[in-house]
Amino acid sequence: MPFCVKLGDKATTTHGQLQQAFGNDEMSTAQAFRGHKIFSEGRNLVEHEQHSGRPSTARTGDNTAWVTELVRSDRRLTVQVIADKLNMNQEIARLILIEELGTKKVCAKTVPRNLTEQQQDAWLSIFADLLEQVEADPELMDRVITVDESCIFQYDPETKC
Repeated sequence: MPFCVKLGDKATTTHGQLQQAFGNDEMSTAQAFRGHKIFSEGRNLVEHEQHSGRPSTARTGDNTAWVTELVRSDRRLTVQVIADKLNMNQEIARLILIEELGTKKVCAKTVPRNLTEQQQDAWLSIFADLLEQVEADPELMDRVITVDESCIFQYDPETKC
């Protein structure tokens, strides 16, 4: 496009040449006119210029750490509240929770998909105790009511864990 401006071509001619060279999928008329105007005003480079404002991504290590800290302090926080507290986009906060921290929404709180080592040890201890009780009383399982194979995450409102 800069060469068309140097040759003195009009914006419509430049757009026509771009369509002829690259087809209709290359650039819209508005983009061609905008580019022609920019180069006719003296711009020489094709690269994007630096501009002020928010960076293109907010999924940084610092933001991930802040989201992690907030979720650990109170698992009942919604994505909207986390985004508001950290002054970030709600979708970015949601992506950090799901993709980087590996959490999912269960009822009104966010919990880890995978158990931590402490949680795994606690479950192993509980299951070992249950196994001992079943071995001591073989009819114990006949008196237990089960619903399905879901694990239920224990929540203590006092500690918010």
